Amino acid sequence: MTRALYWTHRWAGVVLAMFMLVWFASGLVIMYSETLNQGREQQLAHAETLQPQAGWLSLGDAWDRSAAARKTLAEAEKAKTAEAKPAQATAQPANAKPGPSPNVIAEARLVREAGRPLWLVENGPGKRFAISAEDGTVHRITVEDALRVASQWVEGKAPVSYLDTIESDSTLNNLDSWKPFHRISVDDGAGSELLVSARTGEVIRASTAFERGLYYTGNWIHLLKFIDVFSPGETRHDVQLWTGFGATAACLTGLIVGWLRWRPGWFGRPTYSKGRTQPYRDFWWKWHFWGGLIGGMVALGWGLSGYLSTNPWKIFSNGNPSRAELSTYLGESLPVAMRDWKPAALKDEEAGKVVELSWRRLGDEAVLLAYTPEGHRFPRTVEGAVSRFSDTTLTEAAKRLVGGDASLSQAAMDEYDSYYYLRRGRGTWDRPLPATRIDFADDSGSRLYLDPLDGRLLIKQDQSRRVYRWAFNLLHYWDFGWFNVRPVWDVWMLTWVVLGLVFSGTSMVLGWKRLKITFRVKKRANAPGAANPTISGVPAVETAGG
Repeated sequence: MTRALYWTHRWAGVVLAMFMLVWFASGLVIMYSETLNQGREQQLAHAETLQPQAGWLSLGDAWDRSAAARKTLAEAEKAKTAEAKPAQATAQPANAKPGPSPNVIAEARLVREAGRPLWLVENGPGKRFAISAEDGTVHRITVEDALRVASQWVEGKAPVSYLDTIESDSTLNNLDSWKPFHRISVDDGAGSELLVSARTGEVIRASTAFERGLYYTGNWIHLLKFIDVFSPGETRHDVQLWTGFGATAACLTGLIVGWLRWRPGWFGRPTYSKGRTQPYRDFWWKWHFWGGLIGGMVALGWGLSGYLSTNPWKIFSNGNPSRAELSTYLGESLPVAMRDWKPAALKDEEAGKVVELSWRRLGDEAVLLAYTPEGHRFPRTVEGAVSRFSDTTLTEAAKRLVGGDASLSQAAMDEYDSYYYLRRGRGTWDRPLPATRIDFADDSGSRLYLDPLDGRLLIKQDQSRRVYRWAFNLLHYWDFGWFNVRPVWDVWMLTWVVLGLVFSGTSMVLGWKRLKITFRVKKRANAPGAANPTISGVPAVETAGG
């Protein structure tokens, strides 16, 4: 067992030394780099003033007038997908459940982009459309429109120019409903670029050259996204899974080896010569020993949590609800108020302050929210609409999603808890307060967090996802209790990252030495008349008391 322990640690370290060094270095970059993708707060802050006018189409009229164009667009996209991925363009199984209807409206937002009033509509399957509020045509964002949006974004402070139009890139995750994207350059001396959705006109990404550099030396490397460039599909997931498993094995065996070789001399027990508590004389071995022994537990937590993030053997449930689940949660009916409301001029105290009017629905209820550039939202008084969703409506929506007849408990939340909290890189838009928490007494321990004002499903959990919160989020991000307070978090994380860099850097040196010794021994052994060689470079190791 001891021989297997040393052998596993040695060769796992040789194979993964560079991986782990890169992981620690790129993780350090991620700690102090911001996301490139723009959230709703940033989009609202740069949005055009809405100034609605009488005569603009209601959501229902715009949706009906665009029906033929939407159908044509959907057929063209389906044909394009089938041509690009013929292996996936096969018939659905006979017992496959039908997906959400493309004719169902999930949410709709009235905005002004490039000077034009648009209904930005998301349908049941998650497709997005920009529909003119003036004539009901499906509007495609042209290059000229994208340039006007970009100029509005930078407030005219720098010239903008068109670069190209792309389908996607490795910085964009789960944004297929917005593609393609117009890439716009901003001549501000910082190499800034904007990605503008050709479907909706929204700015999806805004970044400087330095920020993109941080992304490519951080997230792009840390998550092995470069693999997708050469081998799209499940290859990156499989590589992450096995390298995470190997890193966990290397850290675990290293910890055991360190504990076996540590001789602190407590209670009169023997130490190494001259009172040393570790057996190595070589510089690299000493630093590797102490770096691994001190930082090994945290490194093991990072390796294990990174491995678990790949969800091996599907031991955790999916944390993101599917489109079918979201459609079930919302309900199929479109409230009359949401369909028939016609835009009109705002009140004097609201004029010039509102950049978006957003319809949200749950069951038979709908709410119309107005948004300001500061991200503030408030309900509009509209006939047939509510100012916020009732507890009964929220409960019924939750029951539709979870299903079954399990009893539930519902509570209003005015502060965060251990599962619903602000995370770094996410603002109050993603985790607003107050919120509604609904717990189900079912076998899986279902729990939902909802936004009572706009009805959004914020988090869907079961018991396995709550385990995942501790097994991954805590061990990987240390986002709990006083650890989550800065600068406590910075000091904590930097201490262990530096130790990780020490033992992974020394691992590279020792791995290279081991490989040289291995190949040198084989070469000498194969030489004619070779005697037993004297191997130099093997670390000087003492036994206890020797």
